Amino acid sequence: MSSEDLEKYEAEMELQLYREYRDVVGLFSYVVETERRFYLTNHVDLQPRSAENGEMYFEVTMRDAWVWDMYRPARFVKNVRVVTFKDVNIEEITKTDLEIPPHHPGD
Repeated sequence: MSSEDLEKYEAEMELQLYREYRDVVGLFSYVVETERRFYLTNHVDLQPRSAENGEMYFEVTMRDAWVWDMYRPARFVKNVRVVTFKDVNIEEITKTDLEIPPHHPGD
């Protein structure tokens, strides 16, 4: 397989992943972003923790999540637990953000 074939394959996989994301995003209420993954979920819990050495870390648990990862054969996950020392971003998805503005002829 040439590097050009590999790049084409990866581009096709990314496009397929984006299309899947577009199809499922309306089913979820939250976007959760960690340093390694991007998740869609309806149930998320973030707990700050303290390690024995005093460092802070975060424990994130999600149920019924969808994972943005083109290398996973199944992107729907029943339970997810992430432990990280890095930032975690959680955003609530507003349904109006998902609506496509109507197309007006002549615009």
